[in-house]
Amino acid sequence: MAAAAELQGKYQKLAQEYSKLRAQNQVLKKGVVDEQANSASLKEQLKMKDQSLRKLQQEMDSLTFRNQQLAKRVELLQDELALSETKGKKNKKSAESSSQLSQEQKSVFNEDLQKKIEENERLHILFFEADEQHKRLEAELRTRLEVLETDAAQHQAVVDSLTRKYTDTIEKLQNDKAKLEIKSQTLEREAKDCRLRTEECQQQLKNLQAALGSRLEESLCIINEKVPFNDTRSNQYNALNVPLHNRRYQLKLRDLAGQALAFVQELVTALLNFHTYTEQKVQIFPIDSATDAISPLNQKFSQYLHENASYVRPLEEGMLHLFESITEDTVTVLETAVKLKAFSEHLAAYLCFLRKILPYQLKSLEEECESSLCTAALRARNMELHRDMKRFTAVFEKLHTYVSLLALPSTKPEGLLRTNYGLVFTNIAATLHGFHDTLKDISKHYSQKATLEQDVPTATQKLITTNDCILSSVVALTNGVGKIASFFSNNLDHFTTSLSYGPKGGTEFISPLSAECMLQYKKKAVAYMKSLKKVQQSLEKIAKLEQEKEHWMLEAQLAKIKLEKENQKLKNSLSGHLTEAIQERSVLPNVAEQKKETTEKSLREPIKSTSLTPDVESREDLIKNHYMARIAELTSHLQLADSKSVHFHAECRALAKRLSLAEKSKESLTEELKLASQNISRLQDELMTTKRSYEDQLSMMSDHLCSMNETLTKQREEIDTLKMTSKGNSKKNKNR
Repeated sequence: MAAAAELQGKYQKLAQEYSKLRAQNQVLKKGVVDEQANSASLKEQLKMKDQSLRKLQQEMDSLTFRNQQLAKRVELLQDELALSETKGKKNKKSAESSSQLSQEQKSVFNEDLQKKIEENERLHILFFEADEQHKRLEAELRTRLEVLETDAAQHQAVVDSLTRKYTDTIEKLQNDKAKLEIKSQTLEREAKDCRLRTEECQQQLKNLQAALGSRLEESLCIINEKVPFNDTRSNQYNALNVPLHNRRYQLKLRDLAGQALAFVQELVTALLNFHTYTEQKVQIFPIDSATDAISPLNQKFSQYLHENASYVRPLEEGMLHLFESITEDTVTVLETAVKLKAFSEHLAAYLCFLRKILPYQLKSLEEECESSLCTAALRARNMELHRDMKRFTAVFEKLHTYVSLLALPSTKPEGLLRTNYGLVFTNIAATLHGFHDTLKDISKHYSQKATLEQDVPTATQKLITTNDCILSSVVALTNGVGKIASFFSNNLDHFTTSLSYGPKGGTEFISPLSAECMLQYKKKAVAYMKSLKKVQQSLEKIAKLEQEKEHWMLEAQLAKIKLEKENQKLKNSLSGHLTEAIQERSVLPNVAEQKKETTEKSLREPIKSTSLTPDVESREDLIKNHYMARIAELTSHLQLADSKSVHFHAECRALAKRLSLAEKSKESLTEELKLASQNISRLQDELMTTKRSYEDQLSMMSDHLCSMNETLTKQREEIDTLKMTSKGNSKKNKNR
């Protein structure tokens, strides 16, 4: 059935892909048809333009013909005028009248000729413009036609390839369909077998349900009769029960806390650098504190920024304490995470610091905008940073609100309901992503601001270096917040689903007091389990000693029986039967071979002596002394083993005490090491700040010396030019 479902899903996917490709084919066909229609319309427009061009050419030909006729007429008129001038003047009146007539005709002809010439020029210009426009339009239409033809060819190639692909897909789908039909038949046969098995399993299930129901009734009767009190029915009592310990969850949570600690450390470093470099920037731009006094506003702003480490460092410490409180043996939930309250308080202190410096930061940007060095573009960037800094503080306010809400279950459980845990975590993730976007805007605007400040005439190398440092700290801050946002979003399901769990059968911890009692009960339960383990070891040791005791008691009984038999035989036969007595003693059951040899040796010696002095009492005394010595030896061995076990137990206790003392000393040394590392980091920061200040002073002095050298060179050049001008003037005076 699973294979059939898989094949059916595969067939459906192929059918969906085929439908998508078919829709794409329709779109491509429509695009090709549209392009062909556009090409036909463009060809029609080209024909119309050709017709208009032919009409214009015909008009031009007619105009040229008319122009030629007019030119011929003008020539004829000029010839007639020349002939009339060559003729003699017959009389004064006739000459005057003829001259007046010729002049009037000439003026008329000239005017007519001038009009025709102007009209001819205008027609030539129109013809030239129409010809140029036609050529340009024809070229454009030809290029567009070529592009459309290439597009049509490409579309046709795509259509052909898609058609081939569709045919291949159809063939493949048909083959898959045939295979699926065969598999469906086999699966139907398997389904019939599965139905039969299902019926058998259902019958077995009914039998099992009946058996379990009877056992459940018996168990309920036993519980009702034997269990006097059930604390799981009440949430208040059930909250005091120790929940099932989830070691994997604790290890996962500790791993996540370690990652969060590393991210917070990066964030703290970036914030320290950002505030420190901002302090340096305030002291050198727009007024350098080394050459002139900065404004009281910037002085106060710089003073507040100098205190940033006392507000930023506790964030790392609070996160470190929270990480250390999450161990493998504890039960970490919101109700028991008391260290989260301390981290929330440190975040609140840093938020107060941001609120304190925000007005000064905004006023400092406004004061910078009012400076004469600030251009319009730089003023626009400053106002953008003005808005970004407000958003920066607002984001921290949101984060503090949500973190303080998460800290409420460990102090005031009525302040946050369990149903709102998921909403708080979701809002924290959204706020972190908004914080990342805000920092990206700050990085972008500050980069533009630094680029514009480099073009300021009074920009120094110190200002450029400080801007680069601030920009690098902002980039580091942006990357750190981006990592935190992605980390929180990736693990949001883990936080929302399993961060707060309670005892078995209950829904939640009632209050922080019950959670604390639960942890105490858990410690007592661990101690009780350890004591049970010790008792179990003691019981095992006692059982082992009892077994040894029974063994030795059995050996003592066997020895007693042997002694009685020997005494009886010695009483019956005083001599001559030593070999038979030894054989009878060798057949006694459950006696070790080594002990046989020792007993035989011990018996042979007194028997040999009795052969000399047949005294029965002396032989009994010897045998009794031998076994008594053996019992005393075994008792001493047992006492020695007991003393060794007691000594070993005392040594173990001493070693455990030494181990606990060593762990305590290790913890104290780690605390001292942390304090020393913090002092070292603080001293390194102070050293870096002093080093930067010295470097800034040296750079300022070098800049000042360079400016003095430039002024001296300019003065020398001016003196040289004055000397040259004075020499030239003196030479001119001499020449004069």
